[in-house]
Amino acid sequence: MFADAAAPGADVPSLWRSARSARCEAKSCQTGRIATAEAAAQSGTGRDAAVQTEQGEGAVQDWQQGAQADHTGLLSFLQRVEDTVIKELNKNWTSHAFDGFEVNWTDQNETVLCLHTLSYPEAQEQSLQVTSVSWNATGSVVACSYGRLDNGDWSTEKSYVCTWNLDRRGLNPQHPDLVVDVASSVMCLAFHPSQPSLIAGGLFSGELVVWDTSRTEDPVIWRTGMTDDTHTDPVYQVHWLPDPKHRHHSQLLSVSTDGKLLVWREERDGRLVLADGFAVMAQQIPRSARLRKLAQAEAAVGVTSLSFSPFDPHMFVVGVEGGYSLRCSTAAQALALPPSGRSVPLRAPAELAFSPHAGPVYSVSCSPFHRQNLFLSCGTDGQVHLHSMLQTQPLFALQLSQKYLFCVRWSPVRPLVFAAASGEGKGEVLLLDLARSLRKPTVSLRQAPSHCPVYCLEFNSKHTQLLAAGDAAGTVKVWQLSSDFTEQGPREVNHLEQLASESTD
Repeated sequence: MFADAAAPGADVPSLWRSARSARCEAKSCQTGRIATAEAAAQSGTGRDAAVQTEQGEGAVQDWQQGAQADHTGLLSFLQRVEDTVIKELNKNWTSHAFDGFEVNWTDQNETVLCLHTLSYPEAQEQSLQVTSVSWNATGSVVACSYGRLDNGDWSTEKSYVCTWNLDRRGLNPQHPDLVVDVASSVMCLAFHPSQPSLIAGGLFSGELVVWDTSRTEDPVIWRTGMTDDTHTDPVYQVHWLPDPKHRHHSQLLSVSTDGKLLVWREERDGRLVLADGFAVMAQQIPRSARLRKLAQAEAAVGVTSLSFSPFDPHMFVVGVEGGYSLRCSTAAQALALPPSGRSVPLRAPAELAFSPHAGPVYSVSCSPFHRQNLFLSCGTDGQVHLHSMLQTQPLFALQLSQKYLFCVRWSPVRPLVFAAASGEGKGEVLLLDLARSLRKPTVSLRQAPSHCPVYCLEFNSKHTQLLAAGDAAGTVKVWQLSSDFTEQGPREVNHLEQLASESTD
């Protein structure tokens, strides 16, 4: 009844797979293919133009047909307005309404504000004073030197050079971005005119040092050391000069109360070596202004300040302890001193002596606007003299203080504006606008506490609304000037020329 048997297998074909294959669907999903199409284009047709491959003639013709000019209508319009346009152009050509005017896209500031009060607490604890301030080439970093201008002792007193980047987020006014310890009081500073990280300083010991602020470990890259060529008195100003033999190098000019003006060049071993030099000697000053209280024998005249003419690279002015300002030239050839152990002979640069102040001259500043080479000088008599380098007598003198004036600087953007640092009892920065008054300051800024003179100040040539000033209390204040002091008015240069010519007459 029962027997073993093997039934044949049954095969059921898959209708789902064949249907999907017929529709070319992806086998990884069971949904139908998604149809896509581009829409919402901004133009109905597309056409390539100005491509680097050659186009067919038909395509070029089609593109040119797209722009049709109404030459007849344009010609008619130009003929109608020609006389009116030419008349207005001629009128504008002869107008002086906008002479000297430059568009200022920044916000208008109606008042002078103190933006920052910068200080280094450790220097203030030692009662050190701010002896110099300088802005770097970009105008974003301000540096100050600490030392003493009253009774410093360079052999025992330590000082500092500090920098702040005002563009840095989270600026701490009492925490400088860089602090450099210096064994001797730093009397003056000068940032390199084109390399933002290089800064030169003159020391109380007579040395010169150049620091690279981008090097935090050992920022000193050049120094003079103590040699027979080094100054024997404090260095009161340093100035960067182009190197005539090497286009991409610079030289340093230093002035000191030992009467010498020395030009230094850099060496690869980190030394500054003497390249040229001058000396101001009493017997070589023009006889019309022979310094009083000095014998006719060889006697050095202490140099306290220096400023170069922006129109003549060889001409500069120095202020001296005898109260005079002297016009000098780097092209002078006469020897000032016989060779005496120095590596280069020292020449006599003085060409003309100007009418003196009643005491030592502390600062001079050449005008960047007037080709007759006007300059300002100030000193211990509290006066500012405006001079032309073509005559010995001042064009006029302003009595700004009953005490010392330590610094004067001409504005880099306003021909009739300058600033002065006062030693008056309440420590002031004085802003003068000669277009408003020839007798008194336009604005007096309270800089320091009582009995703390302002020793130094410097305009920012890049951000022209900024002015930095340092004082005996060890603080640097950055002032934001109002638009009145930063926007040049019409014919302002002509006003300065008229002022100079009237004073001369």
